[in-house]
Amino acid sequence: MNSTFKKDLYRYYGEAGESPIRRLFRPVELKYLALFRKTQSIKNPLLKALYTARLKCLSYKTQIQIPARTKIGEGFYIGHTGRVIIHPDAVLGKNINIGTGVTIGQENRGKRQGAPTISDNCWIGTNAVIVGNITIGQDVLIAPLAYVNFDVPDHAVVVGNPAKIIQKENATQGYIENCV
Repeated sequence: MNSTFKKDLYRYYGEAGESPIRRLFRPVELKYLALFRKTQSIKNPLLKALYTARLKCLSYKTQIQIPARTKIGEGFYIGHTGRVIIHPDAVLGKNINIGTGVTIGQENRGKRQGAPTISDNCWIGTNAVIVGNITIGQDVLIAPLAYVNFDVPDHAVVVGNPAKIIQKENATQGYIENCV
């Protein structure tokens, strides 16, 4: 098993780990994550193409659209089954939590043309939208339904549309568990 995926599993189950029964009834977001990590780890171009096709098929079933070339750090956590869209050029750090309906996408023109970079220990709430060549700092909580298209400093809570930044030490405390 891929060591990065083991760290993803730790985020879901903690020290208890994934029992055989839990593995048998593994939620689809974990199935997607397992295939995503496997696809990223394969070096053989033919096998990689096969696994990429399998990932695309599973994407239709789960409504999770995270291309294999997306850079995501260890300890990634998808909160619930449902639509999640992440641009292939986005970069996500360690210990990221993502809720249902989250879109992390690119901006196609202007000074923020490109895809976001999200640092470690970030919690992204349901239906939040993050777009553009922006940087989200460490220990940032992005509230549900927030629209973020600007840089966010470390230790902040982002709320609303248009979004506002509220500085707060330990912004994600109680939201991100089992950090790796």
